[in-house]
Amino acid sequence: MVKYGEIALKGLNKSTFEDMLQKNIKRRLKDLGQFEYFRKQSTIYVTPPEGADMDVIVKRLSYIFGIGAIQRCAVFPKDFAAVAEGAEEYLRSALECAKTFKVEAKRSDKAFPMKTPDIQQELGGVVLSHFPHLKVDVHDPEVTVRLEIRDNGAYLGAERIVGAGGMPVGSSGKALLMLSGGIDSPVAGYMMAKRGLVVDCIHYVSPPYTSERAQMKVEALCEKMTNYCGDIKFYCVPFTEIQEALRDNCPEEYFTVLMRRLMVKIANKICERDGYGAIITGESVAQVASQTLTALYCTNEAAEYPVFRPVIGMDKKEIIEISRKIETYETSTLPYEDCCTVFSPKHPRTKPRIEDVKAAEQSYDFDSMIEKAVAETEVKRFRCGEQTIDLFD
Repeated sequence: MVKYGEIALKGLNKSTFEDMLQKNIKRRLKDLGQFEYFRKQSTIYVTPPEGADMDVIVKRLSYIFGIGAIQRCAVFPKDFAAVAEGAEEYLRSALECAKTFKVEAKRSDKAFPMKTPDIQQELGGVVLSHFPHLKVDVHDPEVTVRLEIRDNGAYLGAERIVGAGGMPVGSSGKALLMLSGGIDSPVAGYMMAKRGLVVDCIHYVSPPYTSERAQMKVEALCEKMTNYCGDIKFYCVPFTEIQEALRDNCPEEYFTVLMRRLMVKIANKICERDGYGAIITGESVAQVASQTLTALYCTNEAAEYPVFRPVIGMDKKEIIEISRKIETYETSTLPYEDCCTVFSPKHPRTKPRIEDVKAAEQSYDFDSMIEKAVAETEVKRFRCGEQTIDLFD
């Protein structure tokens, strides 16, 4: 039983979000066999094929945004005697090593003859008769046995997994994530996918100043992110000529903010061409010189689309905690350089004035270089479940 998260709070357009969530579930489980699906009472019922690996199914479901909880359960006829007869066998793995438990019941079918308190009391007695070592703890039990009487059957379970929450990917449009090789940007992408955005990635490379291993590192991050984001289109932008032109023609102290502006201008072009509605970055206020308020303003001024910065108010510890959760931290901390460190100024201007930044930018013809970089951008697609890049061997 797949229980909704925020979707349950939606109004007249709730079915649109339900459709999208069910499509995402079908897409993630497609290669595991022929499943049966139906929806009712803010729940998607997923029936796996015979012999399916339930642990794999639950793990995949746990990555899907829009799901509030996943309830593994056995389905019985709406007859308490049938539930009582099958309870011992189904609940054994969950209860035989536990010390405490409680029973929760939900009687959605009001025609069922037993009231909710009676169901809980009787089922508790059945459990204790088969597992006499258990004690009841209604406040903090090791295991909660749940019985839901629904229109189409009685659902018994003792394993409830918290879902990924958020909104179904694809329900809020699509955006382009400026993906570096660091810790912050994959977290930013994860957080915006949780709000229902399709997240694709753009990355800038500067060979020979950046290595092939550095690009492989970022592609490995893309693969990791597909667990939550689904399939990801990856744009790899050649940036060497632009960075060399910046080095040779612009004041060194403005190099970082100018580089960010030109990256954003390239992202603008791809957003316009391929239909993205926003740009996502992993910037956090005051973390580095390019992330002061005035520097962020100078970067924003170059953007033609909304710029989402979901980690803007988080400290590094909070960002690292999320990166560990989504399993990108170890890859992000591999010691391969990215283009942001190329020609890094010794004393970057932390409070640049937009007039000075624009004057420096206009001192050279970067527009033609931007067009050339967009034209030479390589595109790959990373598909969920097809992880192949290993940088740890």
